[in-house]
Amino acid sequence: MSVELTLGFSPCPNDTFIFDALIHHKIDTEGIEFLPHIADVEELNSKAFKGELAITKLSYHAYAYVSDKYQLLNAGSALGNNCGPMLIAKNQADDIEHAIKSMKVAIPGRYTTANFLLGVAFPKVGERVPMLFSDIEGAILEDKVDAGLIIHENRFTYRQKGLKKIIDLGEYWETKTGLPIPLGGIAINRNLSEEIKQKVDRVLRASVEYAFAHPDSSKEYVKAHSQEMEDDIIRQHIALYVNEFSVDLGEKGKQAIERLYQIASDNSIIPKLVSPIFVS
Repeated sequence: MSVELTLGFSPCPNDTFIFDALIHHKIDTEGIEFLPHIADVEELNSKAFKGELAITKLSYHAYAYVSDKYQLLNAGSALGNNCGPMLIAKNQADDIEHAIKSMKVAIPGRYTTANFLLGVAFPKVGERVPMLFSDIEGAILEDKVDAGLIIHENRFTYRQKGLKKIIDLGEYWETKTGLPIPLGGIAINRNLSEEIKQKVDRVLRASVEYAFAHPDSSKEYVKAHSQEMEDDIIRQHIALYVNEFSVDLGEKGKQAIERLYQIASDNSIIPKLVSPIFVS
């Protein structure tokens, strides 16, 4: 019997690369028809708060606020090394810990993992200004903000625009914990049966494995959603955010996520999580 499930993910190359085979039936979807909803991660976070999608990509920070509605799948995640958010500006600050207290900082959404890490590194920020991640570089250049927290492909483009790195919050996290940085995961509605949850996890893993085995197969789909991104930037983006943790979180991936939540909980940043958070 066929089952239809709504599926939210971003137009970013790492997501379209991962979900291409699943959406276009290049693999056996085990009787599931996935109905895609493609949107910016902060919009997906917002939909998750309302429980609107059966399955959705969301930031690990946002997940902490919807753990009563969703569980995390083992496949499809974005974790890694040297891939975290960066705080950038027109000029480097001599004493960023002091300077940031009076700065207006653009962030790619209040519930992004990027904003969470900013709060861990710098508990006192002058003013946070949420905006679409792709607008942040322009806001800095036009002096609408003093600095910006960039994610996704902007880490490959900010230097071309004359902007400077203040701190790489991914490096900050890795130095602090020795673990990969958990950025975004795939969550599934808790109310679905265990059979469906496990089936979706298997299908998603198969989709990631197909993407790795046939990297050219998704090119057209990735390009169609990449906002005129150059091919080289697309390749770098996928290489940075799609890795072994996207196939399966494994013990190390789960450890990194649990550490993120432990730090957040210790600093009263997130509410108490509903267990279990992972699909078994």
